[in-house]
Amino acid sequence: MFENILGGDKPKGLVPSSSGFRNILLEIGKEKTFSRHCDPGHNDMEVKWCGLDFGQSLMDPSSARTYGVVGDVCKELGKPELSPQAVNRFRVLVEACGDVNQLKEAHRAEILSYVFDGDEEAMELFSVKEKDYMGLAEGAKEALSYMREQGISVNVVAELKKIVGELRKNVISRFLKSKNVAKYFDYLYTPQGRISLRDDSVDESYKGKTKESGQLYERLVAELQERGIKPGEMLIVGDNVATDIGPPHRLGIRVVQYTGYEDMGPSTADHRVSSFHELKHWLMEMN
Repeated sequence: MFENILGGDKPKGLVPSSSGFRNILLEIGKEKTFSRHCDPGHNDMEVKWCGLDFGQSLMDPSSARTYGVVGDVCKELGKPELSPQAVNRFRVLVEACGDVNQLKEAHRAEILSYVFDGDEEAMELFSVKEKDYMGLAEGAKEALSYMREQGISVNVVAELKKIVGELRKNVISRFLKSKNVAKYFDYLYTPQGRISLRDDSVDESYKGKTKESGQLYERLVAELQERGIKPGEMLIVGDNVATDIGPPHRLGIRVVQYTGYEDMGPSTADHRVSSFHELKHWLMEMN
């Protein structure tokens, strides 16, 4: 069990380095110098492939009462007295990462080691329970259904840098299945590999390639070109300027900035939407 609760010190390795912050600021600076309008050539192409960001886009963070999940895990494992300390440790991690979704998507190993003191049973229970505390973005199911009806390949592109446990049991796959929307998706693209949401098979050619570096998108462009899909026929929908917008846009991929939960400012995005209802209507106009 995870009785050995450490002090309140922030764990090392989660706070971005000064060079990391400089890169982010540089990225934002670049975005401001570009037009927000799409390449005229994009207008002549229909969307054939769509990749959706997970945190703060497809997943509704307003319903993610994660602190409650941590407390519930302690209680279910018969250690309710550890709940306040475990919740406080989770709060420390959130502050270190700057965002609860960034923590849950890219630093799950730290949740295991720091919040639950390496207790894998506790982490497994956390992974099972958290999906019940997360909601699907409003209008997402209708937009997903429309895209499939139009023959658009629908996928998730997530910065899932670390996985605790089996890759096929990752939090995103579990979430999609629990919300009964996995049937709309083909693949989950992550730095851990490309995971099929049909048969759980894994393509490891994506391993180690991240969204922020642009390498994941470069591999994605190469894969889809082999399937006869051009970058201008691809669409990425996400909220983060540094990971969802700048890198794919520089490769000629069409990009929609999602501002439903947080507007992260000016970018090179071809379009902006504040809901999946708006995304659906925009796609209807484009296609």
